[in-house]
Amino acid sequence: MSTQVKTEISALIEHWQQAVMAKDIERIVSFYADDIVSFDAVGALQFKGKAAYRAHWEECMKVCPGPGIFEFHQLHIVPAAESAFAFWLARCGGAGPDGVVKACWMRVTAGYQRIGGQWQVVHEHWSAPFDMHTGTTLFELEP
Repeated sequence: MSTQVKTEISALIEHWQQAVMAKDIERIVSFYADDIVSFDAVGALQFKGKAAYRAHWEECMKVCPGPGIFEFHQLHIVPAAESAFAFWLARCGGAGPDGVVKACWMRVTAGYQRIGGQWQVVHEHWSAPFDMHTGTTLFELEP
């Protein structure tokens, strides 16, 4: 069972990653449970519900209207029968309205639950490390 769940979650993550690269908002949010709670790295302390997180994704796409960067590294999936979680490092960013490409490494953790027979993301957490003395985000760090 755990190998099958790992394969299913890995495929879900890959299809979601492709949706983000295609900037397909409908497809992106289709992976989320209606009552998702997300701790994203930008914009708000938390996003509650699919509509709130959808609005956040729409805003993200406006900030980076050009070609995007959304690479995943060191993916680790912890499977179980009805729930699972995964964590990985993501290099994300893209070209802004001025054409300048900006990207950084982020840390990602996601929780999945089988709802109505389908895996859905019930929690997502994106973060960036910061310097505790200065409060400065450490975007230049690399794995």
